[in-house]
Amino acid sequence: MANNSYSGVKNSMMEANHDGEFGCTLKELRSLMELRGAEALSKVGESYGDSHGLCNRLKTSPADGLSGQPADIEKRKTVFGQNLIPPKKPKTFLQLVWEALQDVTLIILEVAAIISLGLSFYKPPDAEREHCGKAAGGVEDENESEAGWIEGAAILLSVICVVLVTAFNDWSKEKQFRGLQSRIEQEQKFTVVRGGQVIQIPVAEIVVGDIAQIKYGDLLPADGVLIQGNDLKIDESSLTGESDHVKKTLEKDPMLLSGTHVMEGSGKMVVTAVGVNSQTGIIFTLLGGGEDDDDDEEEKKKEKEEKKKQKKNKKQDGSVENRKKAKAQDGAAMEMQPLNSDEGAEAEEKKKANLPKKEKSVLQGKLTKLAVQIGKAGLVMSAITVIILVVRFVIDTFWIQNLPWIKDCTPVYIQFFVKFFIIGVTVLVVAVPEGLPLAVTISLAYSVKKMMNDNNLVRHLDACETMGNATAICSDKTGTLTMNRMTVVQAYIAEKHYKKVPEPENIPSSSLDMLILGIAVNCAYTTKIMPPEKEGGLPNQVGNKTECALLGFAIDLKRDYQAIRNEITEEKLYKVYTFNSVRKSMSTVLKMADGSYRMFSKGASEILLKKCYKILTANGESKVFRPRDRDDMVKKVIEPMASEGLRTICLAYRDFPGSDGEPDWDNENDILTGLTCICVVGIEDPVRPEVPDAIRKCQHAGITVRMVTGDNINTARAIATKCGILQPGDDFICLEGKEFNRRIRNEKGEIEQERIDKIWPKLRVLARSSPTDKHTLVKGIIDSTVIEQRQVVAVTGDGTNDGPALKKADVGFAMGIAGTDVAKEASDIILTDDNFSSIVKAVMWGRNVYDSISKFLQFQLTVNVVAVIVAFTGACITQDSPLKAVQMLWVNLIMDTFASLALATEPPTESLLLRKPYGRNKPLISRTMMKNILGHGVFQLIIIFTLLFAGEKLFDIDNGRNAPLHAPPSEHYTIVFNTFVLMQLFNEINARKIHGERNVFEGIFNNPIFCSIVFGTFIIQIVIVQFGGKPFSCVALTIDQWLWCTFLGFGSLLWGQVISSIPTSRLKFLKTAGHGTQKEEIPDEELEELEDMDEIDHAERELRRGQILWFRGLNRIQTQMDVVSAFQSGTSFQGALRRQASNSSQQQHDVTNVSSPTHVAFTTTTTTATAANTASATVGYPGGESIPQLHLPL
Repeated sequence: MANNSYSGVKNSMMEANHDGEFGCTLKELRSLMELRGAEALSKVGESYGDSHGLCNRLKTSPADGLSGQPADIEKRKTVFGQNLIPPKKPKTFLQLVWEALQDVTLIILEVAAIISLGLSFYKPPDAEREHCGKAAGGVEDENESEAGWIEGAAILLSVICVVLVTAFNDWSKEKQFRGLQSRIEQEQKFTVVRGGQVIQIPVAEIVVGDIAQIKYGDLLPADGVLIQGNDLKIDESSLTGESDHVKKTLEKDPMLLSGTHVMEGSGKMVVTAVGVNSQTGIIFTLLGGGEDDDDDEEEKKKEKEEKKKQKKNKKQDGSVENRKKAKAQDGAAMEMQPLNSDEGAEAEEKKKANLPKKEKSVLQGKLTKLAVQIGKAGLVMSAITVIILVVRFVIDTFWIQNLPWIKDCTPVYIQFFVKFFIIGVTVLVVAVPEGLPLAVTISLAYSVKKMMNDNNLVRHLDACETMGNATAICSDKTGTLTMNRMTVVQAYIAEKHYKKVPEPENIPSSSLDMLILGIAVNCAYTTKIMPPEKEGGLPNQVGNKTECALLGFAIDLKRDYQAIRNEITEEKLYKVYTFNSVRKSMSTVLKMADGSYRMFSKGASEILLKKCYKILTANGESKVFRPRDRDDMVKKVIEPMASEGLRTICLAYRDFPGSDGEPDWDNENDILTGLTCICVVGIEDPVRPEVPDAIRKCQHAGITVRMVTGDNINTARAIATKCGILQPGDDFICLEGKEFNRRIRNEKGEIEQERIDKIWPKLRVLARSSPTDKHTLVKGIIDSTVIEQRQVVAVTGDGTNDGPALKKADVGFAMGIAGTDVAKEASDIILTDDNFSSIVKAVMWGRNVYDSISKFLQFQLTVNVVAVIVAFTGACITQDSPLKAVQMLWVNLIMDTFASLALATEPPTESLLLRKPYGRNKPLISRTMMKNILGHGVFQLIIIFTLLFAGEKLFDIDNGRNAPLHAPPSEHYTIVFNTFVLMQLFNEINARKIHGERNVFEGIFNNPIFCSIVFGTFIIQIVIVQFGGKPFSCVALTIDQWLWCTFLGFGSLLWGQVISSIPTSRLKFLKTAGHGTQKEEIPDEELEELEDMDEIDHAERELRRGQILWFRGLNRIQTQMDVVSAFQSGTSFQGALRRQASNSSQQQHDVTNVSSPTHVAFTTTTTTATAANTASATVGYPGGESIPQLHLPL
């Protein structure tokens, strides 16, 4: 912690500031930020007078901010710390090597190799050697027996190679993720005032004393004290667990905490604590964000017991009690209750949701299950191989040759057994497809890197692959389908409808003044129009785009809004009702010189017009505006504008006479009524030129695009038609939010899934929708069982209130430009260009990942099947594996590591968008792939066995079968090995196509990695065969023999054409493989065991019955206990964290209410996720393992 660096500063308040020292210490500021509400206010008043006094102490100006001089900024960083949390140290290369060495099969091989090495140095006396049986005696001469150690050494060497390759892969993978994380962090900027200029700086650059501008949707990056606020409401649930939004005012509660979300309003704060000294930073440090948490096993066991006790005592936890009281007091708060609390509701919730967990990525689940099954089969095969070899040897030596066991022969026999054991292990090594997880990681990491270039910043790796299965996309309209560059193109003002912006002379000057004043003060002061960046370009719109359109309208009317803002500064605004999804309008109140008040409002025209009782006429007077006039106006002005795809906004005002005294500003219904309409404007937001084409591609690819927007239904329908979501003559439906809600709820007002099922298949446009409607629709589509295939839904969102829908969706896309921090936090992928066509790219990459894995599987399984059968039958018939241990390891290396690199990096093609989505239940290995695997397997086996049992006659060479223990390598077996490898190489080219295509070379040169790997492997194979000698059990071959081997290898390609001619539909007997684990297959008692888990790992289900899970749980408990003990020991952070929000709970349960909290007491599901999430998102975090955003699917 940085607080030692400045402990020498005098605490005395009264003492004059010495030059270069600040008027408050780090410690003081830290303890100040731990106070809340009235306590905090009195402390600020007592110590500093008010927030401006605090600014003076921190040598900053509330209006102009810090000077921004580098020396001053550096000094603040040294005294108060930097706004970043030190990352957890990355694993060193040696640690990764050590981890790679933990592989069981490799350990077995190492042991066997060491025994083999040891025994090879033992030489029994020559005389007795003859008595040890036929197999031991024979052709060995001196040099040969001395070379006996080579095999053991070669195995050890190749194990080292495999380990280094694996460790290097892990290391580069980790490096990539750290790079990705820092990229996400650099993207995060925050608005501060420095030297009187409003600028955006990276979050890590924020220092104590900065004046930060905060607005709706921000995630606060540091702690601070409010110095000016409008209608500011903060969601502090990530720190306190309280679901209700906290109102922040200078009079009641000015304390703002890092990691909390601004849900409404705007304001300015002075930053008082950053990095590890901020509230989030303190929690992060407690959770061991910076240290390694490797503790003793016993301690963990104790904690396990403590945790059990805790579970029992959980019921006495005050927080739960309070929540129950809250429930009793307020029935209406039902919706706001966390679905993760301890009441009976939870049990029901669990019954309803078959499995309320976030599943591990679908692909990951299928793969792990498949890998485990193959591994089990390999284990059985290798065990049988060893048993058969040993039994044959024993029968042959002691029964057929009838030899006694002689003491001196024991080492010779043991050497045989070790050799058999090594053969068995090699079969296992080849059978276990450890390249599978590697292939997934490489494929995903490669895709993520490339998707960056396609404007997709992937935060959660598995989202990339889920996108390939997407069947529905619910997209926002503004900014995603449209350009989000808004301009006023029509206006109804002074009783006249202008089809283009009117000349200022045509408008009565009193109406014009009122209009311009209303636009200037009733648009957020952070919204402005800047001069174009390039000469002749369009003016630069900063802030809310609808407000930019209105400011642009003021400029078109040849008036200067900035002059008005300079005169009426933000501090002079008497009251501001900021825009939110419930109000659908924004209002600002000014106090006039005569003591009266004037309120300006702007908002959706059909909503505001209902509150207008007067309208300004052609001569600038106001006249009564009846409901009949309103209906007239809707028909003649608003509907025609909307049908042209324009968004209609009404601008109005109201005067409150001073004589009536001050109105009750909190009673919004009374305030926002009796308005006088100034004008209605039609704002155009043109459709992005590339969108119609992108939507057409989606429809061809079997993906339904739905538009969910807050705009009125006519505007939405017009835009949907322009985009191609609605085609003329379609019988699809467009609904408004109200109508949608009416149709999906029963008489009691509860949402019924059956009712949603009647609507969603035909619904294409949902207009005037609230964020809750969006969440309901997404949840309804995901939970639907109308179509047998579960729908996979992607959602785009930019607003804070889109959070629940983004979380609920299978893949959430947040807008990188227009999106708020809250939306980005809830999303899986950030669209850096806010463009719908980037989503189509994500679909392409997602499908490509799936196909790449299938290609690799097809290749690997062919090699597995052939190698295992060859080793097994060869060993049983000839008492020795035709492929030696070292050769097997080389085959394993090419087929696992290199092939996964080569096949997992194939770039996507447009043809991927011509097929329907696979769906979640599609097996990994289709019938066509099974046909290819078996077809090629049969071909390779025929060739290998022909060579093995008749090769010596065909090539006229010595027979290599039945060679004694340390016999020299034979040409015969070298040809077998060489042909085997070359067939794999050519089959790798076949594996590039998995849907039965004929042309396997198509686009091969688009993938340089593939070409270089195939070519490189071929070169290494030549080196191994020609110069490998004894370690690789090879003999140099002649040119003729090489040509024959290559020709037989090339046969794979020709045979591939034969196989693809056989129609798969005829081969009904072929089974598919690699299905995911179905939820129904998981027994109830196991579900209870899984309760503590965030996600279900299918490998663990296969491998363990309890044990692995236990170890996995320990880490969680460890961090949890750290927090608990920190708080029990009575540290001064008591207020900082009463309950900790669990990030997973929002994924596990469906949050009905937009503002629903996700808090739990320190009980089962608490993870460190939220604290870490908020910390890493709000504090410049230079990468690190404890970063929760990247859920690695490994």
